Amino acid sequence: MEEQKSIYTLQFWLLSLSNFLFSASFSMIIPELPDYLASMGGKEYIGYTIALFTLTAGLSRPFSGKLTDHVGRIPVMAFGSIVCFFCGGLYPLIHTVQGFLFLRFLHGMSTGTKPTATAAYVADIIPENRRGEAQGGLGIFTATGMSIGPAIGSYLAATYGLKDMFWISSLFALLSILILMRMKETLAPAMKSKFSWKLFKISWSDVFEPNILPVFWIMLLVSFSSGVVVTLLPDISKQIGWHNKGLYFTIYTISSIVVRIFFSKSSDRYGRIPVLLISTAVLAASMAAMLIQLNSYTVILSAILFGFAWGFNTPTLAAWTTDLANKNHMGRAMATMYIALEVGIGLGALFAGMIYKGLQERIPIPFAISGVLALISFILLLNYHKNWQKNGL
Repeated sequence: MEEQKSIYTLQFWLLSLSNFLFSASFSMIIPELPDYLASMGGKEYIGYTIALFTLTAGLSRPFSGKLTDHVGRIPVMAFGSIVCFFCGGLYPLIHTVQGFLFLRFLHGMSTGTKPTATAAYVADIIPENRRGEAQGGLGIFTATGMSIGPAIGSYLAATYGLKDMFWISSLFALLSILILMRMKETLAPAMKSKFSWKLFKISWSDVFEPNILPVFWIMLLVSFSSGVVVTLLPDISKQIGWHNKGLYFTIYTISSIVVRIFFSKSSDRYGRIPVLLISTAVLAASMAAMLIQLNSYTVILSAILFGFAWGFNTPTLAAWTTDLANKNHMGRAMATMYIALEVGIGLGALFAGMIYKGLQERIPIPFAISGVLALISFILLLNYHKNWQKNGL
């Protein structure tokens, strides 16, 4: 692809706006889900609210990657938003633990499809030497949606009730679909094929892109912390006296946005691994902050550091994926990266819920595990860097 004077085209802005609305839609309800589940008698299943969501997201990645590479980027993005739209509207109609958990399972298909196709779309329209910058710019909108979403959700739940919160979440997803209708498909006509049920026949080669194995392991290890944070922070917020259970998410996302604004070109200039070495070290520090006595100061410090780490992690890992991937299987490569993300988040959420079980004294344990895994990823990155320098890569 030839060098472009500006990567910020109309298509890029439309994609970013759609991503903002989509992210706000599914993140809006997250802080309220533990209490909603508890009100139905399912307190012991708190870890499943995220684990089931990420399980389906991970299971749908191979399908979304294959469909993205054969049917097109936009249809797959639209499907993800449609799932979000319907699930958001169905939550108020569900009043049993079993029904709630099944709906969370279905809802996971939204993030299992749209982000895969979105990342492939970005790789199509952005020159290789500016992909880190582009992923950072797109990430600002995604992170803003994920920041505003929980804060809006908690406000709506407290002011108008859970039913209105769920319906507004559904409305945001609908708006993200309408924006996609104004975008141009980027999958080359020669690579397109008509939709067929045969496309849902998945082999191992459709599941995993071996070229991005280093990205897979790093993403898996660092994303465990996200599952822990999403599962435990609503309860931690209540324990330290925060009325808005989305405040941690707002703080870390603002921190993440600041990093993306000022340092989005870092991995393009200095390399993917050097940037990731810094971010994984900071992630470990964020988890360590949660091992100190929990109060507003330590939680705010953790949120700031967590946002700093993920402000670098997300765009850098996505850019690294596009660097290493087979260019004819970009959808599969992105799906592989997101499978690692979903598995990591799901395991983090599951273990956090299993360990915590409403007992405050157990809160440090999942954060300690997250910190150790971040340090392991740091060591792996050092090893990758050493081997690649040795081979002149």
